[in-house]
Amino acid sequence: MKLNLLLFASFIFLFFGNNEKHTLCSQSEPEFRFMFYNTENLFDTYNDSLTQDDDFLPEGNYHWTRKRFNDKINKIYKVIALIGGWNPPDIVGLCEIENRYVLEQLTQNTPLLKHNYQVIHKNSPDRRGIDVGLLYNPKTVIPIKKEFIKVNNPKDPLFLTRDILYFKCQVKNDTLHFFINHWPSRWSGQFQSEEKRLLASTTLRHKIDSCLSCNDKAKIIVAGDFNDTPDDKSISEILRAKMDFVSPKESDMYNLSVAYCGKYEGTHKYGEEWSCLDQIIVSGELLKENGISTTPSMAHVFSQSFLLEGDNKFNNQKPFRTYVGMKYNGGFSDHLPVYLDLFTK
Repeated sequence: MKLNLLLFASFIFLFFGNNEKHTLCSQSEPEFRFMFYNTENLFDTYNDSLTQDDDFLPEGNYHWTRKRFNDKINKIYKVIALIGGWNPPDIVGLCEIENRYVLEQLTQNTPLLKHNYQVIHKNSPDRRGIDVGLLYNPKTVIPIKKEFIKVNNPKDPLFLTRDILYFKCQVKNDTLHFFINHWPSRWSGQFQSEEKRLLASTTLRHKIDSCLSCNDKAKIIVAGDFNDTPDDKSISEILRAKMDFVSPKESDMYNLSVAYCGKYEGTHKYGEEWSCLDQIIVSGELLKENGISTTPSMAHVFSQSFLLEGDNKFNNQKPFRTYVGMKYNGGFSDHLPVYLDLFTK
């Protein structure tokens, strides 16, 4: 046991160093930890004839080999392990994963195997074949229900995007509702693509309202890469995620990401601008000291130095991503992970 602790401490030092700007913020271990991570194109190396995955094949434009895939899997494992600290995160939400196979490689072909993570996944209608998924620790989480919610466009029957993953579970004799999201990108331009994210937001809001109509004190956690910021219309108006935590009402939604994303910080960087695309939003009941609960200060962006690299163009740092354009960069992801701690009061 002492040897295992020594090895883990060495592992922590190797990746954290001794002069980190950001550390795991809890001085004591939380009772429950949730994390979300956009893994940046976690594809396997096999051709799927039903999706547009040809770029991520050994002979494709990105020359995506088994060696590179295995390296990426090990990097994702290290992030999950380090966010977990001495104990693994109880629930891990992931996006930009190609299929169930990559999640099984992550949970069964890395040291995560010993934690027996269970996988929740379903192929979504995304043209590239990228999905959302969820891992949960069966020692601390009892599943109740799972659902994959389609985002439809009544004006365009050919509209395709990722499903929203809904997961209801029991934790610490309490019930939690999780929604894992990866909304349509800004690839065609922020304003040109806004309508697609408004559709996703409307779909999610309807499901949240359904939960709250059954129980106005439902404990809800919404997380994901929204490709919008907290003050964009899809989040602030349609989802109605508030950024003021004074006297929270149990049935309102509160955006905890504003607590960890300041003017010069975020989870994603485009050019010289950091933005907070990866967010954690909770229902007000979770901000009350009643059963399992949390506070805004318990939401964090995980920005350890090994997840960053120098940005020579803008004289600071940026996420250490796997690819820069078509060039293999050998990093982790173009997004930083976020996590939330919860306690029983």
